[in-house]
Amino acid sequence: MTSAPMHISHARLPRWAPGLVAVMALAVAGLPALLGGWGVVRWVVVAAVLFLVAMPLWSRLVEGRRAAVDRLVTALIWTAFAVAVSPLIWLLYVVIRSGAPAINGQFLTISMLNVIGDEQGGIYHALLGTLLITVAAAVISVPIGILTAVYLVEYGKRSRAARVITFLVDVMTGIPSIVAGLFALALLVLLFGTAFRAGIGGSIALSLLMIPTVVRSSEEMMRLVPDDLREASYALGVPKWRTIMRVVIPTAIGGIVTGVVLAISRVIGETAPLLVVAGATDGVNTNLFNGRMTTLPVFIFSQYASSTPVGYQRAWGGALVLIVLVMVLNLVARIIGRIFAPAKGH
Repeated sequence: MTSAPMHISHARLPRWAPGLVAVMALAVAGLPALLGGWGVVRWVVVAAVLFLVAMPLWSRLVEGRRAAVDRLVTALIWTAFAVAVSPLIWLLYVVIRSGAPAINGQFLTISMLNVIGDEQGGIYHALLGTLLITVAAAVISVPIGILTAVYLVEYGKRSRAARVITFLVDVMTGIPSIVAGLFALALLVLLFGTAFRAGIGGSIALSLLMIPTVVRSSEEMMRLVPDDLREASYALGVPKWRTIMRVVIPTAIGGIVTGVVLAISRVIGETAPLLVVAGATDGVNTNLFNGRMTTLPVFIFSQYASSTPVGYQRAWGGALVLIVLVMVLNLVARIIGRIFAPAKGH
């Protein structure tokens, strides 16, 4: 007498099953959407709810309870992802649709000096001011941030001073940008008088916002450097400072540079501190230490505040250029991170 073969695997739904259920959910939700005059958002939400109910139910009938739970959790994760990405996609669509008509050669190469009414104006002065102020902020914050991280990882360890510095860095991470602007303004007023406004003040304000990010990213990357590399260097008689310069920092340089670029991306769109301490001007100013200087966020704010159709168009055009700059910086950070990433063994 032979026993019947045992099947340890359950039936599986075809690979196209989720797509079929999604199409059917959209179709079923489309009927009340047409009859009730719903908008696209409400239609998609109802279809998503129907999909989250129908897909696990079908899986429960065919594949079993465990597979149904797995499909439900998977559907919930993808739904959460779609909810998180949708505002970004909508934002990019609105900015491109509203800002693209304003982008042309003149818009990028001329300033707003002597521009009256609906005459052609540009963002050249604001774009140049953004680059100068941001680069100066990086020059101030990057050495301070990296050296602070070196102390916390290599010298401070578990000392009281390291704990205090870490606490202060965490506090600085949550400082509102306007507070940084007011601090920079108070410093400049104390040194140069109440009427002083210059781009260097904006750089100081932005550096206060950049330093915590640089410290944290550099600290975490240096902690990932294996202690075996340090001990091997010490065993060869290399002093500590040279070990840090020749071993630790080169090993962690990819993550450090990525953190610096991300910190720049975080502050390049700040408006409040620059409006307070750097002011605004319609002409080109390349001197960080003399005269007011306009940045792209301040340009966008001033043009939108003009409450004119041309002002709105210029504001959207400046917003599109600013988003492109941030996207380019993030892309550069990823490329640098991959280039300098430590080689993995096979």
